[in-house]
Amino acid sequence: MNKLLTLITLGGIGLSLTSCLEENITVVSPDVDGYSNPQSLEFNESEYATLSQTLDIDRVITMSSVNVPLHIGMTSGLSTVDQTSSDARKALLGRVLFHDSRLSATGETTCESCHKQAAAFSDDVAFSRGINGAVTKRNSIALGSVPTFAPVISGYGSSGDEQTASVDGDVKFFWDERANTIKEQSEATIQDELEMGKDLHELSSELKNLEMYKILSMKAFGTTDLTPDRITLALEKFTSSIVSMNTRFDEMRDQELFGGPSTVFSPEERLGAQLFRQNCSTCHGDEMGKPRINVASNGLDEVYTDKGVGALSGNLRESGVFKVPFLRNVALTGPYMHDGRFETLREVIDHYSEGIQDHINLHPFLKENNRPRRMNFTENEKDALIAFLNMATDHTVLTDPKLSDPFRQ
Repeated sequence: MNKLLTLITLGGIGLSLTSCLEENITVVSPDVDGYSNPQSLEFNESEYATLSQTLDIDRVITMSSVNVPLHIGMTSGLSTVDQTSSDARKALLGRVLFHDSRLSATGETTCESCHKQAAAFSDDVAFSRGINGAVTKRNSIALGSVPTFAPVISGYGSSGDEQTASVDGDVKFFWDERANTIKEQSEATIQDELEMGKDLHELSSELKNLEMYKILSMKAFGTTDLTPDRITLALEKFTSSIVSMNTRFDEMRDQELFGGPSTVFSPEERLGAQLFRQNCSTCHGDEMGKPRINVASNGLDEVYTDKGVGALSGNLRESGVFKVPFLRNVALTGPYMHDGRFETLREVIDHYSEGIQDHINLHPFLKENNRPRRMNFTENEKDALIAFLNMATDHTVLTDPKLSDPFRQ
């Protein structure tokens, strides 16, 4: 998923990856047929006037650059994540698509309907609203729970384009991990009969006739032919621009490992960090980055109605097994679990403290003497864990204008 992140500063050296091209860009001269040069980050006057009738966006597209916390850079080798010109242009198109109700068959939903920016791109209900009165089968996973979708940090895969090779990731998408990339996830979601119900070829035919999308597609891909493949690639580029690495947790971790500014952390927060490492990091990892295990049964029930990964594989050993989620911004992304059964973090911690069920596929990390583990946190320890998890909130992602709804209201 590292389309937006293919130009990386590594120890101060700019790196870019090139490979066989999956999307060819047609480079034209400036203002031919009224379109500005696709490789330029600026729209011409006519283009911008047309876009401004519908969209509240800047005339000049900016490329983002995000510092990588030292504790993540230590293992990933990255010091910054820098957006390329190509990725920035595609991400703008993806941002418009993400917030456009034309992507649903009835015009009722957008991608943002289930992934609200104010909730770190999650939803605040157990099952999200779909079309025709339907609701989703599972809880929406927060896109803002990931530090960055750069494969070297997140473990996710990414699709290739005219500048970068595709990357195979070992972390997958959806609760049952049935999609390899954001692009594949978008294809499934848009066409899902409950969620958006839109045929991608029909969507392509509609959008490519709209002047707004002709301009954005030309800027992103060098052609007005906005194919289904280009639609979902642009959505991947936008989603890959969601970054959550500016948190008090990152400050604490960098201070612990490298010293630096003496930010004050409360005794409660420090106790929560200690408890998390002792009891939670075996699955979720120490760095609030890639989980140490990808899927697991966490003993929500002794018998699961939703079989999770097992429903796809048919493997009884994967029945009741689901994706282990990333935890950044977790204080904002309730309700929790694949079925949204827990409204609050306190309920989640209560489950791990004294509520783990003896499911046949319960992960070994949650067993003790071949029985469900009882962590038996005190009330003070539960408060400390909640205080610590609140430190993983990145407030910048909640209000970043480059991620917001660009449509004029």
